[in-house]
Amino acid sequence: MSINMFSRGGTLVLMERFEFVHMLKYVERYRITYMPVSPPLIVAFVKEDLTKKYDLSSLKTLGCGGAPLGKEVADAFKEKFPHVEIVQGYGLTETGGGATRTIGPEESSQLASVGRLSENMEAKIVDPETGEALGLGQRGELWLRGPTVMKGYVGDEKATAETLLPDGWLKTGDLCYFDSEGFLYIVDRLKELIKYKAYQVPPAELEKLLQSIPEIADAAVIPYPDEEAGQIPMAYVVRKPGSNTTEGQIMDSIAKQVSFCIFFETMV
Repeated sequence: MSINMFSRGGTLVLMERFEFVHMLKYVERYRITYMPVSPPLIVAFVKEDLTKKYDLSSLKTLGCGGAPLGKEVADAFKEKFPHVEIVQGYGLTETGGGATRTIGPEESSQLASVGRLSENMEAKIVDPETGEALGLGQRGELWLRGPTVMKGYVGDEKATAETLLPDGWLKTGDLCYFDSEGFLYIVDRLKELIKYKAYQVPPAELEKLLQSIPEIADAAVIPYPDEEAGQIPMAYVVRKPGSNTTEGQIMDSIAKQVSFCIFFETMV
């Protein structure tokens, strides 16, 4: 990213330590046009009233990656900052960079997607238990293959064998699906799925629902041990300053959208 910026004669602004308010000051001071971000920062842009105190009109594009971005959050961002385009992509160190990307306003309008495959990359969605290929719209583990995929982990043959197959397919460990137009959607990390009874619950999807509630600034969901269910989703919630919303109100809101119990730890 830095090499690309320098080759174009651009200016690169680095923060010694990240603080949201300082980032806003830098955008205003240096007239920043592009920033790489993760979904929690998009949430902060949507929720924080601090954004109204700074001139962010120079911003044109946010490159978002690192985790799934909920459509509700993306829609709320576009409503608040209609002049800023969110460009999503997906890649791993093991793939040598980006494996998918969005190009142009039309593809970028698919806000919940991380885009289409790069030209040099192959992909398939498989059942993580059997390795059987799945169809469009079906959730499974994303496997990737291409010339930029790594040869293996140096000095760790076991990890290499678990991740990289002899025919070149890389097991990403991410739960994903493709739609009929070739757009890829990231659901969650397979290792982070919560085992609730006979279900595998993606915590990222519950976090998206919680973050869509206006009174909530941020939320994180983790598994909580339960003798009967195995695990139950437990949510840590940060309320917006001045919010009086209660645990019961949040649970009532979520209960209308999911069919299982969630425990809450609310942080003011």
